[in-house]
Amino acid sequence: MWTVVACLIPPLLLSVFVFGIQVLLITAVSVASCVAVEAASQKMLGRRVTVRDGSAVITGMLLAFVIPPGVSPLLPVLGAVMAIYIGKHVLGGIGYNIFNPALLGRAFLLATFPVAMTSAWLPPLKDIAVFSYLGEGINAVSTATPLAVIKEQGMAAFTEMFGSGASLYSSFFLGWRPGCIGETSGFLIVLGGLYLMYRKYITWHIPVSVIGTVALLSWIFAGDTYFTGDPLLAVLSGGVLLGAFYMANDYVTCPSNKISQLVYGVGIGALTVMIRLKGGYPEGICYAILLMNAMSPVLDGWFKPRRFAPPVGGGR
Repeated sequence: MWTVVACLIPPLLLSVFVFGIQVLLITAVSVASCVAVEAASQKMLGRRVTVRDGSAVITGMLLAFVIPPGVSPLLPVLGAVMAIYIGKHVLGGIGYNIFNPALLGRAFLLATFPVAMTSAWLPPLKDIAVFSYLGEGINAVSTATPLAVIKEQGMAAFTEMFGSGASLYSSFFLGWRPGCIGETSGFLIVLGGLYLMYRKYITWHIPVSVIGTVALLSWIFAGDTYFTGDPLLAVLSGGVLLGAFYMANDYVTCPSNKISQLVYGVGIGALTVMIRLKGGYPEGICYAILLMNAMSPVLDGWFKPRRFAPPVGGGR
């Protein structure tokens, strides 16, 4: 648990540098709220208090990572109640919850506060006058995410706003773009994910299948309003990398065997692209993972590993 927390620290620090100090406040409130709700829930339900295991800290950080950097700090408090009390403890407790708690908290906030969750986006500080930003406040410099621009205005407006070519890829990969608090730096997300693979805490099956499916289907179904045949941009423009490495790999809510994990990842990638193309929201990775969470037990049942054993008594 604490190794995962350590891997989330570099993207958080970069996000503070990119969007401002309020990112640190939102994350601190989110983590503190999740830990407090975890302890209160376990006390109330007569369970052993286990806040030192780091699971609530991870949920708090990931909840902060999937909300806009310009929201009120009150939102992660409410999201923590949904994520920890409802999403984790009411649904069985640690190790038994069906859905990823952080994403359940985000889905609740998006349904309850749709305006705040879809408009409190900030541009990187390097793109605005810092003194103007400090003087006019967050609302004066709000912007749109790359996916929102593509969804609402098309690729021509996206290119005009964000540019094109190698500089676009590098800025998106390093983290210089509007987006949720923890999703912008593909480089640091992938770096942390590779370290978790090296330590054998996760395997390649889910991240590769999610990212590969999003890239392939974005290329197949590309059009004037959806990435125009650029699968790399489809992966870098939203929360696919964060979801693939840190959300979809949650031990409790993902399948346990390798074939199931590949099918699970393909399902997440396909649903993400479908929601982006046909749904009402620009991004689909959150709902795609939650929907496939519900399929995890089914997939493990469909793809049970065969076990071979000699006949009882040694007979033929």
